[in-house]
Amino acid sequence: MKLNGAAILIECLIEQGVGTVFGFPGGAVLPIYDELYKRQDRINHVLTAHEQHAGHAADGYARASGKTGVCIATSGPGATNLVTPIATAYMDSSPVVFITGNVPQTLMGTDSFQEADISGMTMPVTKHNYLVTSVEKLAQTIREAFYIAASGRPGPVLVDIPKDVQIAETEYTPATGDELIPALSMKRSLAQLRPNGEALERYKVKAEPRLERAAQLIAEAHKPLIYCGGGVKLSGAEAELLALADRADAPIVSSLMGLGAVPADNDRMLGLLGMHGTHAANIAMQRCDLLIAVGVRFSDRALGNAASFASNAKVLHIDIDRAEINKNVTTTLHITGDARVVLDLLLSRVSQKHHDQWMQQARSMIEEYLSDELFEPRKILKAMSETAPGMTVATDVGQHQMWTAQHFPFLRPRQLITSGGLGTMGFGLGAAMGAACSDPEGRPVALITGDGSFRMNLTELSTIAYYNIPVIVVIFNNGTLGMVRQWQTLFFGHRYSQTTLDRGPDFMKLAEAYGMEGTRVDNMDALKATFKKAFDAGKPCIIECMLDIDEMVAPMVAPGSPIDSFCLN
Repeated sequence: MKLNGAAILIECLIEQGVGTVFGFPGGAVLPIYDELYKRQDRINHVLTAHEQHAGHAADGYARASGKTGVCIATSGPGATNLVTPIATAYMDSSPVVFITGNVPQTLMGTDSFQEADISGMTMPVTKHNYLVTSVEKLAQTIREAFYIAASGRPGPVLVDIPKDVQIAETEYTPATGDELIPALSMKRSLAQLRPNGEALERYKVKAEPRLERAAQLIAEAHKPLIYCGGGVKLSGAEAELLALADRADAPIVSSLMGLGAVPADNDRMLGLLGMHGTHAANIAMQRCDLLIAVGVRFSDRALGNAASFASNAKVLHIDIDRAEINKNVTTTLHITGDARVVLDLLLSRVSQKHHDQWMQQARSMIEEYLSDELFEPRKILKAMSETAPGMTVATDVGQHQMWTAQHFPFLRPRQLITSGGLGTMGFGLGAAMGAACSDPEGRPVALITGDGSFRMNLTELSTIAYYNIPVIVVIFNNGTLGMVRQWQTLFFGHRYSQTTLDRGPDFMKLAEAYGMEGTRVDNMDALKATFKKAFDAGKPCIIECMLDIDEMVAPMVAPGSPIDSFCLN
């Protein structure tokens, strides 16, 4: 059948199983929105208040569901508003297909109205991107985009479609089954894919020497430690990782993106590693003699002083992306491949070990944080987790993010939705909307945010109110840009330059303006009652928690210091 490019695009999205897209219309995507209108019974569109938050919503949808998110924006400023969410998804390996319209090809290069070279701008922060120059290439391009976004190490893909391509017509043949997986012209490493059948046998032969050496390193270790990253969740390797930990009798620490891959209540879990990591995790890292790092990229916030990081340990690094190997930490041995495949192959080569003394030593370093304060973050988070232990939690970036990582006990993969690599203030509300939209049961999602971050995305209250998206916004309001103030306190002589937020809005009046419940709390009894009521109601609302301006995130390691050298306990 003959269709125009815009119709082909929407049909291809439906082909890929896309049920919800996020976006904001404009002149260069009017044909696309017209076709969305015609197919609104087959695909849902969520209109956000800003393109940036549409991008974060598609990202949150992907992180929570494991499916590829989709975002649509117009040309020029609409497209450039997506640069931050694209970079956010890229840094955290989140599969999102970003679709932008552009001016007709005859106007490209003429500085025409709302023209921008978005494919050029985003090349450094996309896994791949396309400028579609022919309607005949459009269907194949969309199928490739979804395949690339989700395969190997996931990531964002941009498809820029000029308006003339959207209008032009060509024959369209629906794809089904194996036809949905395109025959890509680019070469792809076997290790980047999840091999099966004949390909798996070839991979086994290729990886055999490294697997045997890895098993030997584990057999020789007396103090093994497993470092779990986001790649474990992306590959679905949680069970294999725990099986290896049991077989090697090793404790586990986690990167920020790895939280939830191992339940927080598992006896082997020591918690978050790094600048705001737990004492147990950081000290164990410096005392281990074998570090088994799975699906991590060794970011600077985790390493502290790279030269002293795990200085007593041999390093075994398992990762799907060869570019991450020996980039920040020199390895003793690396195995490039999908974490689940590699761990499954490695398990059969590892014999049962017993390191009772090491496990006891690691567990003894776990500290119970007790506080006499009546109302402070860890108590708030504990109360929330007790009310809704499996609840999906999104965060913005700042002190509230670190408190959440430290004190909310994540029990399952994809429970925490947060910007780890780019550290994007303003990520949270869009991401929470996307996460909530991905849940077919419509369960509430909590957004834990700060008053500074929330100012960057509060326009999306209109979105959650209009669509009745069940996001419970929990604002940690300390009247300041808390994390920046903390650094100013510790490292800049208490000079609080431009961080005090002694100004509006009144968040309770804001809630009322958007037609939703708003409650300000300053004690634990009120917090518990208000949060339970909000969770049971399953409607969007705001809970504002009033905190002291000088509340700090502890523990903390100063930038560039060894991770067991705490400047704040």
